[in-house]
Amino acid sequence: MRALLACACGLPILYAALYKPHDRPKWHAESRENHSNEEMEMPKMKTKSAAKKRFSFTATGKVKAGPAGKRHGMIKRSTKFIRDVTGTMILCAADSKIVKKYMPYNR
Repeated sequence: MRALLACACGLPILYAALYKPHDRPKWHAESRENHSNEEMEMPKMKTKSAAKKRFSFTATGKVKAGPAGKRHGMIKRSTKFIRDVTGTMILCAADSKIVKKYMPYNR
């Protein structure tokens, strides 16, 4: 079915006359004017925003993290538990490998 478009003079214009199927969109590689065979630059990797809020790196490249279990519910926790989870800790090698994938530029 052909759709009609009314112009200012009142005559109907077909959409098919306005649409050129051989035209490429602006973002298409073949439509760029200065298209060359030079290597294209790779896109940057994104840092996970959750990881950058929770982890930091030491000068030697180890991953520092705050301990879990101290956000809420401190009344039911023992005094020994609260004392033991203060400060920060260094993650083990297996966990730090995962975190380093999430933060590619912070090493």
